[in-house]
Amino acid sequence: MVLGCSSDCCARLAYRHQSSLSFWLLVAGYVLYLVIGAGIFSAIELPYESQLLREVRAARRDFLSNNTCVSDARLEELLARALDANSFGVSVLGNHNNSHGWDFVSSLFFTSTVLTTTGYGHTVPLSDEGKAFCIFYSLLGVPITLFFLSVVVQRLMVVVSRRPVSYFHRRWAISRSKMAAIHATCLTLIMALLFLIIPAWIFFTLEKDWNYLESLYFCFISLTTIGLGDYVPGESHDNEPNPHPNLYKLGVTIYLLLGLVFILVVLETCFELPQMRSIRQRFYQEDAQDLDSETANIIEPEDTSDEVNSTSTTNQQSAIRSVSELAASLRQGGIATYTPATGSTVPINPPYMKVG
Repeated sequence: MVLGCSSDCCARLAYRHQSSLSFWLLVAGYVLYLVIGAGIFSAIELPYESQLLREVRAARRDFLSNNTCVSDARLEELLARALDANSFGVSVLGNHNNSHGWDFVSSLFFTSTVLTTTGYGHTVPLSDEGKAFCIFYSLLGVPITLFFLSVVVQRLMVVVSRRPVSYFHRRWAISRSKMAAIHATCLTLIMALLFLIIPAWIFFTLEKDWNYLESLYFCFISLTTIGLGDYVPGESHDNEPNPHPNLYKLGVTIYLLLGLVFILVVLETCFELPQMRSIRQRFYQEDAQDLDSETANIIEPEDTSDEVNSTSTTNQQSAIRSVSELAASLRQGGIATYTPATGSTVPINPPYMKVG
């Protein structure tokens, strides 16, 4: 008896705080996902890092042994200076002597990566004035960019997602939720082909130092605004420079902006699925769930009132027609019948009644 009462109390308590329990389970699952990812990356990358460190130290020892006129301290100073310059986007390699990281097209590429928060980090402001301007420029530009992207995405959603779903829903008589899921799947596959698979093949063709996996990795890291900066188009160290570097960087800038917009369209389409909405509501607070239900109740009566108004207008028109027919029948001295909106026929003047 006591065990039954306690289990009932626990069940009622769990039901009452279902959203809070779901939320904390979500937090625990996300932390666990972070920990698992860190463990896998450490297990995969740590051996490669150790091997690369051994190779670099061996190359340094070989250089010092073959060039006895260079001291270890001077080599250390040169390497530190070269690495420091490289961190600011300035390369000391011979095939990069004529390249400039701050011409207009390169600066346009930099501003696009800053405002979209991609931030490759391969080019950074060198002067204090540039760093200060970058702060104020981003402080205003990032919110404007987010607003611009939201407006563009909402306009594209009407054309790319909402109208097609409504059209095929009416034409094929498929439920809207199922039609939305099919449409989201097809849209995801099309966008993956247009903005990941095909561009990766193009970068694989143009960048001689990249294989296809590295090109696909760059496209995904860039369009998701992760922007690690380990792969940047036009920054390879091959001996065959690009004949049109400015046009190439301009094309990459346009690709990144368009790709980001359509990736957001895909995410918004998936986010608006009824299945995703039902999953999200499990983690909302009770107040938010009540607000959603109140919003739904506000919208539904509006639709119902439209239907009621339409029905009442039809009934009024039917009543007007019936009254007109009744008056005409009475003038002719015949038997008049009245047909109300319900469809039943009622005699007005039976045969035993005389008119006139």
